[in-house]
Amino acid sequence: MPSCPKCNNLVDTEAIRCPHCDNPLKAYGHPGVDLYQATGETFLCDRCLYHEDDSCTFPKRPYAKTCTLFCDRENSPTKDPNAFVYQQSGWVRLKTWCFRNRAILLLLIIVVVSVAIALN
Repeated sequence: MPSCPKCNNLVDTEAIRCPHCDNPLKAYGHPGVDLYQATGETFLCDRCLYHEDDSCTFPKRPYAKTCTLFCDRENSPTKDPNAFVYQQSGWVRLKTWCFRNRAILLLLIIVVVSVAIALN
């Protein structure tokens, strides 16, 4: 059972607000959107993986005290040595690229055929 970051009392995992101090625990009043909150005078950005790799677009960065996309760099899945990294073979990557870019390939084939006909 998690605790409220403001009053440190135990709260239900589905609670939208803390029943003790009325602190919001879920973003936008939706039980599926977690609202991460900094404790004390610290900021979430100091420990966030997105801030570290400069991919964060949150407007309150680097002084955010609340965030919905916070990813703690100490507990990130990229630091897990047992994390499975999916590697595709070269042939599968080529097929995937051709499928994604089939319009460009079709135009290229039309241009090549047109040039071949024009030269004959």
